[in-house]
Amino acid sequence: MVNLDPQAEKYLQAFNQMPPIHKMDPKTVRDMLAKAPRPAVILEPLSKVEDLMLPVSQDEEIKCRVYIPEGQGPFPLFIYYHGGGWVLGDIESSDASCRMIANRTESIVVSVNYRLAPEYKFPTAVEDAYAALEWVYEKGTSFNGDVSRLAVGGDSVGGNLATVVTMMARDRKGPDITAQVLLYPPTSLECNTESHQTFAKGFGLDREQLIWFRDHYLRNDKDRCNEYASPLVAEDLSGLPPALVITAENDVLRDEGRAYADRLKKFGVQVEYACESGMVHGFFGHMAIFSNNIESTVSKIDKFLRTTKYSIKI
Repeated sequence: MVNLDPQAEKYLQAFNQMPPIHKMDPKTVRDMLAKAPRPAVILEPLSKVEDLMLPVSQDEEIKCRVYIPEGQGPFPLFIYYHGGGWVLGDIESSDASCRMIANRTESIVVSVNYRLAPEYKFPTAVEDAYAALEWVYEKGTSFNGDVSRLAVGGDSVGGNLATVVTMMARDRKGPDITAQVLLYPPTSLECNTESHQTFAKGFGLDREQLIWFRDHYLRNDKDRCNEYASPLVAEDLSGLPPALVITAENDVLRDEGRAYADRLKKFGVQVEYACESGMVHGFFGHMAIFSNNIESTVSKIDKFLRTTKYSIKI
């Protein structure tokens, strides 16, 4: 018996009327989504919202959006990576949610527009995500941030990128990350858990769509076993920052998110895990539909961050 929140049921009725994206090429899907009307959302006011360019190579830059809350600061810094299967999405898709995070957690949120597949395959998005971490660590004080209190997070593949960044920072002896927030993250690209079968079709992210995203992102089958693509297969998850892992009850990714939380615990990482009852994949990016659920999730994020060094001003 599937337990669907009434709002999730309404969302799915509309979502499932869309053409199946896994039967289209990425450009067609992007064009279709760009033309689709976006529901009106009341955007929370902040002290300042600014778009900046972040260098990721000698000749390329990516955009990031910096959300600064009211107050004196210096504020802790929360780097956010949007969802979209490594193929779709941008900083606009997470704008409303990032504003809420900034206000509720009294943080500067830096939302990152990493480069997308298939034009830029793995590991480009990963390297962009890590470049953003280094850039925020270097430049954060210039916009009133406290670089000693630095967290990473994201929804869906943004959650994948966030936890991979913590592994890279550990492996490369990079910036100290005090917390990670992972919202319904893909952690294994084998797509073979029980929830992949239970919610294979009709719940906001079809299994066929997930495979479409994966195949556009990865260079070859060998990449599926790369720990920076599938963190669940990593031999060593020790030394990573405290993690909040939140899954959606009716989501193909639910079981691998829970499995990753369990595996982090086995390596001695402080972990809090929650499964959002009645929710479906992608809810965190739809403020017009799931505002109450997003508010509840952001409250969990705020409460979790206050249990870590992220909340301790030096």
